[in-house]
Amino acid sequence: MQKEVIRVDGLRVRYPGAARDAVAGIDLAVTAGEVFGLLGPNGAGKSTTQRVLTGQHHRFAGGVEVLGRPVAGWGRALYERIGVGFELPAYYPKLTARENLAAFAALYRGPVDRPEEALAAVGLAGAADQRAATFSKGMKMRLNLARAMLHRPDVLFLDEPTSGLDPVNAADVRAVIRAQADAGRTIFLTTHDMPAVEELCSRVAFMRDGAIVAVDTPRNLRLAYGHPSVAVEFDEAGTLRHAEFPAPDDPGLLALLATGRVQTVHTREAALADVFIAVTNHTPAGTTP
Repeated sequence: MQKEVIRVDGLRVRYPGAARDAVAGIDLAVTAGEVFGLLGPNGAGKSTTQRVLTGQHHRFAGGVEVLGRPVAGWGRALYERIGVGFELPAYYPKLTARENLAAFAALYRGPVDRPEEALAAVGLAGAADQRAATFSKGMKMRLNLARAMLHRPDVLFLDEPTSGLDPVNAADVRAVIRAQADAGRTIFLTTHDMPAVEELCSRVAFMRDGAIVAVDTPRNLRLAYGHPSVAVEFDEAGTLRHAEFPAPDDPGLLALLATGRVQTVHTREAALADVFIAVTNHTPAGTTP
């Protein structure tokens, strides 16, 4: 049986003055070496959960353990064992990439990677002596990852690591995360980037209104909640039209094929985005549509 790296039992958080819990009694378990995705719409409770797990939010009820110890009992030592990379990159804009990592490395008591090694791992070796202020967003996100990985943490908490990136930069960041997972690190990922989830995560939990409403592998979730279909493109009076049908033997699809106007046909498998919509799209209690 694999060792649990994160365990959450009945976690509940309510902010002062709030009418309801931001996190409403959730249970979670993440094992060593797992890439675990926590998904949900804005306001679902994902960021609050991450802040509790990383020791940044102290007022909560329930049991929360990270690396076999209650998170409240770790103190500063927790940050020697975990790496945190949130959506807004943390860096000193007037320093070079190399100087940034040297400054962060000085904060740790244990062994750290050399700045050159960390930058090479995220594809920034050629920009080591470039000021961070001149970096593109993709470069800043990779520098943020290098900073989070610098001290060889056992667990990486990453919040929207591909936010706002173009497909090439997003793929680069996903490759870095995959390399960390392959090296045996546990990754706790919150994101709206469904391709990243599909590619990286071994299991996914969906949050809604502070509660976890589904947990499973991406494949099992797609099978349970998604709906495969057949998509076609066809000509209609000189205009290219699109249509989607639930099955290859759908009468509407067969009738359209018989017209000879169909130009392309392809099957569309259930996607994790479909699952996201299915399990999180509802009107919260006490509101009107």
